Amino acid sequence: MEAAGQRRKWECWWIALCFSLLLRFGMQVSTQIRYSIPEEVNEGSIVGNIAKDLGLDANTLVDRRFRIVSGSKDALFEVNQNNGELYASKKIDREELCDGNSVCLINLKIAAENPLEIHYVGVEIADVNDHSPRFPEKEQHFEMAENTIEGARFELQTARDPDIGSHSIRLYKLAKSNFFELEMREGDEEENNPILVLLKHLDREQNSEHRLVLTAVDGGIPPKSGTLNITITVLDINDNRPVCSKDIYSVTLPENTPIGTVIARVNATDSDEGLNGEVIYTLGKTSRRKVHEIFSLDSVTGEIQIKEPIDFEENVYKLDVQASDKGQPPFSAQGRVIIKIQDINDNKPEIELTSLSNIVAEDSKPGTVIALISVTDKDSGVNGKVVCSLSENVPFELKPSFQDNMYSLVTKGRLDRELVPHYDITITATDLGQPPLSSIKTLSIKVADVNDNQPEFSSNFLELYIFENNAPGASIFSVRASDKDVNENALISYQINRGVGTQNEITSFLNINSETGVIHSLKSFDFEAIKTFQFHVIATDSGNPSLSSNVTVNVFILDQNDNVPVILYPVSANGSAEGVEEIPRNVNAGHLVTKVRAYDADIGYNGWLLFSLQEVSDHSLFSLDRYTGQIRTLRSFTETDEAQHKLLILVKDNGNVSLSATATVIVKVVEPKEAFAAFDVKNSVKDEEENNVTFYLIITLGSVSVLFVISIIVLIVMQCSKSTDHSSKYLQDTHYDGTLCHSIQYRSGDKRYMLVGPRMSIGSTIVPGSNGNTLVIPDRRRRNSGEVKQIQYSISEEQKDGAAVGNIAKDLGIDHRTLKERGFRIVSTSGESMFSVNQNDGVLYVNGKIDREEVCERSTPCL
Repeated sequence: MEAAGQRRKWECWWIALCFSLLLRFGMQVSTQIRYSIPEEVNEGSIVGNIAKDLGLDANTLVDRRFRIVSGSKDALFEVNQNNGELYASKKIDREELCDGNSVCLINLKIAAENPLEIHYVGVEIADVNDHSPRFPEKEQHFEMAENTIEGARFELQTARDPDIGSHSIRLYKLAKSNFFELEMREGDEEENNPILVLLKHLDREQNSEHRLVLTAVDGGIPPKSGTLNITITVLDINDNRPVCSKDIYSVTLPENTPIGTVIARVNATDSDEGLNGEVIYTLGKTSRRKVHEIFSLDSVTGEIQIKEPIDFEENVYKLDVQASDKGQPPFSAQGRVIIKIQDINDNKPEIELTSLSNIVAEDSKPGTVIALISVTDKDSGVNGKVVCSLSENVPFELKPSFQDNMYSLVTKGRLDRELVPHYDITITATDLGQPPLSSIKTLSIKVADVNDNQPEFSSNFLELYIFENNAPGASIFSVRASDKDVNENALISYQINRGVGTQNEITSFLNINSETGVIHSLKSFDFEAIKTFQFHVIATDSGNPSLSSNVTVNVFILDQNDNVPVILYPVSANGSAEGVEEIPRNVNAGHLVTKVRAYDADIGYNGWLLFSLQEVSDHSLFSLDRYTGQIRTLRSFTETDEAQHKLLILVKDNGNVSLSATATVIVKVVEPKEAFAAFDVKNSVKDEEENNVTFYLIITLGSVSVLFVISIIVLIVMQCSKSTDHSSKYLQDTHYDGTLCHSIQYRSGDKRYMLVGPRMSIGSTIVPGSNGNTLVIPDRRRRNSGEVKQIQYSISEEQKDGAAVGNIAKDLGIDHRTLKERGFRIVSTSGESMFSVNQNDGVLYVNGKIDREEVCERSTPCL
């Protein structure tokens, strides 16, 4: 207040001085006007009307340039020249302008011209409560030992408030606490400092930290406040001793507990912290020496471990454990551990094996000793009793000896190396303890081979189809046998059983590689000389004694077109195929002039002969049947026809590369009387010639019949020894119409074929080049006449499965009710898998779709 009074005195002296100066210089000066406004007023707030307060005419302010010309803070205020009002040009912060001053006064100098006048205006900025008390830091931390004495004082931070007067700090408040209170101490410049006072003893174990809040409150309305967070950490002292969780620890321990096993853990706790709360464990000095040898104590964790094997003879151990903290001075506690040892079955049986031999011959007799076995168990009583057993499903057994726990391993059945060449026998020894313990030992036994298996072929009969005229020395076939034995007992050599008689002569031209079984032919085969034969191959192993087996190889020679047709008639005296025929001139059309007879030693298409006229003097007179060779007249002779005609006839077979022969027939046309006379003479000659032809024909037919009978016998034997699927039948038949007709059934790969020659006597003509598929089924052969009845059906390819072809029983005149009893069936045809016959009604039907190109390829016709 004194300072304010002095300031005012100086201001008055200053005004007086200025006034005197103004009077001296002839200027007019007015007295000072003072305004008061609160801080933080809005921009544009009116402070006061200077013109009105000075008694100036507001209408002359603009002309007199009424304005603020100087001042300590002229930027804060402006004057309105229209009405003379003084207003704040921006917000005013008193603490920023007059920090620390009790009175904040701003002096302004106002000037007006015409006449010049100077006026002084003072604006006092009044304080408002716009600041809250604030501490220098938000938190304050103290560390106090738990043995700090009561009444100890700790200085707290002092809050600051920029406001003055009643708006400054008036009081401090401390949050409620049972351990602390607040005390105020006078400080500099009439400020009070807060002091924290300890009321009672601290205990870290109960509460290790205290949190308080100090609040400073100013005198504004409403009052504002600031807070300080106070944290007191209680420091530990060693004032607690360790406490064991139990006074006595009891443990039951099996005697076979392994070394290193943790058997117990002593647990002691200390309420202190740091070193004061760290507990270490030691064995008491009163414990016996043996306890220290068998057991170890972890000083940090308190775990008790086994470090030496436990002896059941001393069944109780007592350990004294001391738990101490690391404080100064340290505190300690005592605990006792009682360990009881329990006897259990802790020894497994031990198997001792004495093997006489780990290799046993497969022909060893039952009861053969393989190994000796002894079993021991270190336990006694029931725990030492042992029972032995073998793995299941082995041809061995254990036989006990007169001595306890002694056994012999013997064979109990026949061994077969080919079935099981090796045995891993597991011997299990189990004691009678609870729980039982067992040991396992494995004995590996190898079964040695003996030569008890003979070589085996895949089949008892093998079939070989080979074309005639094969290259001599080339491989024609190979056989292979297998032997279940091993090593020398499985080493196989091959040889051909030569036999005696005709078979020996044939097999003498065969050679077999004894190691590989590859068969070579030393000569070419001739189908016309031999059509089928068989030989035996013997496979012998190298065992001692050796064993052998044989396989029958049936060889079928397949025909090739290698024989030229032979003209049987006409034949001249010198052996050439020429003949002369005389016929009356008055014969009618269709008269049989003669028949050309020919023979081909081949069969099938290779022996199927066709006749054609190569040369003829008059094509309108004679015709030649291409199948029978019959020459007939086409018309009657006329007077102008020549008396002699020459016919050149070509006879060729139907092989892939056909072979042919020619015959010449000279036809002489004579008058009827001459013809009869000549006929009588010629008839006797012709009878003789025909007798010769008939003789040769009979010889030929006899030979063919013999070969046919032999083939039938061989096929019957083969049919009886194996299924119909693997058999082939050869059929030959003779037609006394001048041409030998042949038919053969054979298999090439997985297909069966039946080749048939023409049979003109049946009535149905087979036309070469026909696209129809003709199935030929032979009827039962009549023993008295040798006649074969043949039925022909024609179907188109790609027929649906089950499509009917024809009723065979009806066409053959067989009662369909007797078909099952008579075993009516297809026994061997090329279509055995493509056709089936119904035994109930005799209908022949298709098994599946038939592809002509697949069955017969390009052959014509497809039979």
